[in-house]
Order: sequence, then structure tokens, then C-alpha cells
Amino acid sequence: MMSKNIMMSKSLTKTYGSFTALYPTTLSISKGEILGLVGRNGAGKTTLLKLITGQCLPTGGELELFSETTTEGLRQARQRIGAIVETPCFYRDMTARQNLEYYRIQRGIPGKERVEAALFEVGLKDTGNKKFRDFSMGMKQRLALALALMNHPDFLVLDEPINGLDPLGIVEIRELLLTLNREKQITILISGHVLAEMQSLATNYAFIDGGRVIKTMTSQQLEESCGQYLRLMIDHETRAAVHLEKHFPDIRYSIQADKSIHIYNLQGQADEVTRVLVENNIRLSSLETRGTNLEDYFVSLVGGTQDV
Repeated sequence: MMSKNIMMSKSLTKTYGSFTALYPTTLSISKGEILGLVGRNGAGKTTLLKLITGQCLPTGGELELFSETTTEGLRQARQRIGAIVETPCFYRDMTARQNLEYYRIQRGIPGKERVEAALFEVGLKDTGNKKFRDFSMGMKQRLALALALMNHPDFLVLDEPINGLDPLGIVEIRELLLTLNREKQITILISGHVLAEMQSLATNYAFIDGGRVIKTMTSQQLEESCGQYLRLMIDHETRAAVHLEKHFPDIRYSIQADKSIHIYNLQGQADEVTRVLVENNIRLSSLETRGTNLEDYFVSLVGGTQDV
């Protein structure tokens, strides 16, 4: 039976002289996952991504991509990967189309229509003659993502794609990645240290520190470890629960002795929860998030302070 794993590493290691950038790392990513690789700057995130994409060679261990492990097999498997590892070099005086066409020819990607398709996928099809130098940071990140999508990838490897974006840009990139994952079934490995944003995106996590993957877990396991929940103080808690169940079929909640409602899986949808209650004439006196957040949990894993 064919493996569902998109990527597996077994004791994958990278050293530079006496310096170990990545200690023996065993990690797997299954089809359809969005794996958040979480770590502070210098933790080894980029090294791992470069090993996966072939930008550097491992010192030891084994890498498997799409069930391929040989040198030739990995080369072919990497044709199914789209990647942003460090910022791509775009020409300042060229448009989005001109930049993508340059890279399409350079990389031997067939079909000029791929340029238009990639621009459409990331919402840049109407940029016209606007030069790259005049792009916002969000537009630049979208163009980098368009470049990664040019070869119809089954697997996206993204190194901190939301770094430096304003809040609106972060939301736009997040929604775009979720759409690619859900509608095109693209598996995604994304590194970052904007930890709160990872909570809105990742289905699985790998925490890395000092060149070592120190813990892996699902989003549900993280939620349970952090113990985060929305606490609502309302009137008519039973009636509120009926409307919330109707609007959020997968809601997980409990009604407490003080008649507050604790919701355990909708932390990112507080505004929508509020809207449902208001529309059904249920008075909400307070809504707050309680429990340990991802930043605090990460600090508890690695010690020290987090650089976010």
C-alpha cells in the first residue's frame, strides 16, 4: 500500500564543521496536513526546510519524499514541491507577470498560461503594469507564493511567509493558504515565530529549539495542553447553547456552575460567536479567552523568553 506520508525524515542531520545546525531529526508530514514548524530565530527551521527542498545536503540520516529516498527519486519528487525558503529575488523594474515569466522560462515550466493561473490563485491578476518596486509587502509575499505555485505543487514548503506583514496582510496570506489546502488538497509545511497566527492555520505542530525537534503534536493536543477556551457570561445560557450548536455543529463546550459557557474549539471565531448571540437577542455581558496561549506554551517547552 502506498504511503500517505508526503515527507519523512529519519535522524536527518546537518553539521557545518564543528557546528551542528540540525541534530538527528525524525519527523513526518501526512497528505493534507498543515504542519507548523515553530521556533525562535536560529532554532534550525530554515536548515530543515533547505534539506527538504534540496538547497543543502544532509550530513547524516535519511529523507523520504513521496515515498522516494534515492538521489534520483528525490530529485523527481522535488518537482512536486513549491517552496519559499528565504526571499526570492524579483526584479524591481519588472511587473508581476514579467517576473513570473522570467522564472517560468528559467525553470523550464511548460505553458505560458501558468503565469496567469498563478497570479489568479494569489489575487494578483489585476496588477497590470505596476512594477515590483511599488508593491506592498503583502503583494510581494503573494508574488513569492505565486512563484511557488507555478509548477502545480502537491506540497508547499514556506519559510516564514507572514514575517513583516501588517495584520491585514497576515489575514490575507492565511486565508489564501487555507484555501489552497482545502480546495486543492495541497499539503503545507510552514515555519514561523508568529505563534498566535499559527494557531489559526496549522493542523499539526513541530516545536524546534537549538537544532532539535523537541515536541510534535496535533492542534487538538495543543489545545488540550494549553487549555485555552472562550468564557462567555450571558443570560439564558441554555437557549444560547441551542443557537450556538445550530450555528457551529462541531462546537465543544460546557455550561459551568456559575452559568458561564466555556467553548473549547472556537477561539479564533469570537466575533462570529458574538454575532450569533446578538442576532438571537441573547445578552452577552462578557467574553474572554482564558488558558495558556501558544507563546506561553512554547516558552514553557524551551525555557527563557520568546522573541516575538
